Parts: sequence; C-alpha cells; structure tokens
Amino acid sequence: MTGHLLAFEERPWRHAGAKEAAIRDDLGLSPVRYYQQLLAELDDPAAIAAHPATAARLRRLMQSRAAWRARR
Repeated sequence: MTGHLLAFEERPWRHAGAKEAAIRDDLGLSPVRYYQQLLAELDDPAAIAAHPATAARLRRLMQSRAAWRARR
C-alpha cells in the first residue's frame, strides 16, 4: 500500500505516547522500523503524490533537525 505510513502521519495524537502505542498496536511495527519505512516512503514518488502536504511537512522537519544538529 503506497503512502500508508504518510497517511498514518496525518492522524492527530491526543497525548504523549499515543503515536508510539498506535505504531505498535495498529501497524505491528517497532517505532524504529516505522521510521525506517517512513523515510523510505519519502523517497517514493507515488507516496509523495498521494500525500504531498504531509511529505513536504516531514521533509521540512527533517531539514530543520539536520540544520540544528549541524549547528551544534
């Protein structure tokens, strides 16, 4: 299923730990494996086309975190 993790990222999270619990319970993945697969989806043109706003938001977030780490 193309972009299903990007669709998952669009869900609102009400409290701390809710996303991690949903990753384990709903997707059956460890959080580490989830983020590995999510990064792979950000390189998939079909997934990006299906969820362009979410993909753009996550790429901006990744870029800002990389810039922050570079400044440290």
